[in-house]
Amino acid sequence: MRVRGETRRRVAASLVLAAFALTTLASLAVAASESPASARTPIQTGGESINARLFDRTGGKERPITGVRVVVTKDGTPVGEAVSDADGLAVVPIPGGGTYSVAIDTKTIPKGVGAPAQTKLPNVVVQPGRPKFVLFPFGNDGQSEPGAIDRLADLFGSGIRVGLVVALAAVGLSLVYSTTGLINFATGELVTFGAIAAWFLNAEGGDGVGLTLLLAGIVATLLGGAFGAGLELGLWRPLRRRRTGNVALIVVSIGLALVLRSVFQIIFGADAKSFAQYSVQQQWHIGPLDIAPKDIASIVICLVLLVGVACFLLFTRLGTAIRAVSDEPDLAESSGIDVQRVILVAWILCGALSAAAGVLLGLTFSVAYDLGFDFLLVIFAAMVLGGLGSVFGAMVGGVLLGIVFDVSTYWVPTDFKNAMILGVLILVLLVRPQGILGSRERVG
Repeated sequence: MRVRGETRRRVAASLVLAAFALTTLASLAVAASESPASARTPIQTGGESINARLFDRTGGKERPITGVRVVVTKDGTPVGEAVSDADGLAVVPIPGGGTYSVAIDTKTIPKGVGAPAQTKLPNVVVQPGRPKFVLFPFGNDGQSEPGAIDRLADLFGSGIRVGLVVALAAVGLSLVYSTTGLINFATGELVTFGAIAAWFLNAEGGDGVGLTLLLAGIVATLLGGAFGAGLELGLWRPLRRRRTGNVALIVVSIGLALVLRSVFQIIFGADAKSFAQYSVQQQWHIGPLDIAPKDIASIVICLVLLVGVACFLLFTRLGTAIRAVSDEPDLAESSGIDVQRVILVAWILCGALSAAAGVLLGLTFSVAYDLGFDFLLVIFAAMVLGGLGSVFGAMVGGVLLGIVFDVSTYWVPTDFKNAMILGVLILVLLVRPQGILGSRERVG
């Protein structure tokens, strides 16, 4: 038994070292692809804006286009304009959310660049408090315009990335539910906490600490774990000791979510912000797939974390204790397992994984006080689809719904993404009510 325990410890240590090495390599790949000018320049740090990026891809290599005038109108009335800078980026502040038209002034296009794929985007939807990113590619890099296969490949790659990030948060939610029976509606705020903490650690110019995004993300993940532990020790454990029912605990979690969201809005502000690095990147062309290096890094980081959690649950004594408490808490306690310690570990993992998901979502989209709330429905749906209480089911459910989340926009408008997710959830539960990897329960 001692030899087996020593082997498990060595396996766990090797997994930690492998995770650190892969995460570092992914981050170095992102840093290597970042242009020197854009590596330290955030896109837009507050309010609604339309951020247009202009680049020439003639010859198979993307080059930013400088000096092109970008005009934004709403209902035919001009609301703002800007000229693309050395990175090919034109940031146009706008008065609020809504539908806008974005056009480039063809008279300002410099000589020697390829023909623009399009000169006007008529229906650009901007969410309140958030920047909107649009692209104006020039040239055709020797190929025809993107067809159905290329578009579906891009959407599928984006769906994999979003699904893996959602899976991180869904796994944390599932760990808490399986060990305590609590459906935590404040999971979205744990995601937001990680994104905001990373932004403050990464921001420069007196707004934050000025750490690199890699280090800021690691520290934010650790802070998320500490935040989860603080919630367990300061709130949930005292409530359980008073034998508070699950329904009351769910109501408390809803109230906690509202309070935390308000606190985040007061501290962080209502405007969306971007990280100080990796805002603008040239995409890599992998067959029909166009993907940014930071997206590849996000996929690698998510895979490392998910595989690490799986190995932790399968090959460590504490992981076995978590699975035992999930299956039968009373029997586990009578067998000598410290159930309260196991629950604390589950909350630490929930906070850390949710915070990591928040950092990656902030890297892909932007950091806002309600970032996690926007993805809360997808996180819950991933846990239910995979099977309530099944950590591995949450992983599968997150990836599947992430693919549906993005690929569905090829056929339906973006506003119907959540409806598509719920449709898939209903169809799967009609065939398999316990979820994809859930187990049937005997009733009566």
